[in-house]
Amino acid sequence: MFLSRALLWPQRAFRCGLLSPSWLLSGFPLLFWGYRAARRRAPCSPWRRRPLAAAAARPAPPQPRRAWRGEGSRRRRRRPGRWEPRRRSKMAARVLYAHGAAAAGGLLRRAAPCNLLPGLRRLTSSDNRPREDSWLKSLFVRKVDPRKDAHSNLLAKKETSSLYKLQFHNVKPECLDAYNKICQEVLPKVHEDKHYPCTLVGTWNTWYGEQDQAVHLWRYEGGYPALTEVMNKLRENQEFVEFRKARSNMLLSRKNQLLLEFSFWNEPVPRSGPNIYELRSYQLRPGTMIEWGNYWARAIRFRQDSNEAVGGFFSQIGQLYMVHHLWAYKDLQIREDIRNAAWHKHGWEELVYYTVPLIQEMESRIMIPLKTSPLQ
Repeated sequence: MFLSRALLWPQRAFRCGLLSPSWLLSGFPLLFWGYRAARRRAPCSPWRRRPLAAAAARPAPPQPRRAWRGEGSRRRRRRPGRWEPRRRSKMAARVLYAHGAAAAGGLLRRAAPCNLLPGLRRLTSSDNRPREDSWLKSLFVRKVDPRKDAHSNLLAKKETSSLYKLQFHNVKPECLDAYNKICQEVLPKVHEDKHYPCTLVGTWNTWYGEQDQAVHLWRYEGGYPALTEVMNKLRENQEFVEFRKARSNMLLSRKNQLLLEFSFWNEPVPRSGPNIYELRSYQLRPGTMIEWGNYWARAIRFRQDSNEAVGGFFSQIGQLYMVHHLWAYKDLQIREDIRNAAWHKHGWEELVYYTVPLIQEMESRIMIPLKTSPLQ
């Protein structure tokens, strides 16, 4: 009775305006007191009437007798009391914690004002699983600096308004040759026709990576209006309509992305071959595109010696926060030598160290250009 009356004074003082909400900090001693009270009452439930099922179901194994100094003397080994358990299992410890949390939670709820009860229920809950919005996890979440402009305006080239489209076509294995044949017949016609404001940058087959895959890269001079114009004109092109019908019977799946070009990368221009091309795709953490661009604006100068840098792009529509780097090499051994030589340049290892934490996933494709590809 005395304890219940004593616990009513914070509620009355709060209602009268004599006490600030900081008195809730006193709930932690109450929680500890409830836990200790439950431990003193263990291992009987409810309240010393019958043993806990978890503790009774698992009897303690016999312990070997340890000899005391002064064996044979009157000094005897202390035996546990009636209510002191010899061995407490993990399940019993969890039950004890639950009893303590419930006892302290009940005291806090009876003493707290009504408008603070939702917060106390979360505080005294026995559910100790990690939460996505927990304050402890928020300490380790990467903070993103606020921006006053879109990253597309900060990273893309200002002198050109080109829009790029990257297509991935997964072809049936038995139809890959027929697919390449019709692509080499139709796609160069669209590329060379001045009626269409678009350019075929390159077309490849994946050599190492996802097999039986075709990759096409298009450039639209004029941005989104040029893309819309090309799509409308191709719907009226009967040859292209027939090409799409024949192509659809050869594909397993397909996807595309609309990309912008990084301002610090080279413009992808036609080059002579033979070359192999590597398309490195990075899935970045949301909000880190500006930081990636700042680091790679310095890192690209380490990869210009052999003219292997073809183009760098970031996604605008499709899978977002995707970055694609396109490289050209004479063969796989030269690729290995060029990449190893970059580690001997001062500053490259630091840039790699700071860009790796920005990546969620990454993928590398080694591609072989088709005969009609402008990038050979």
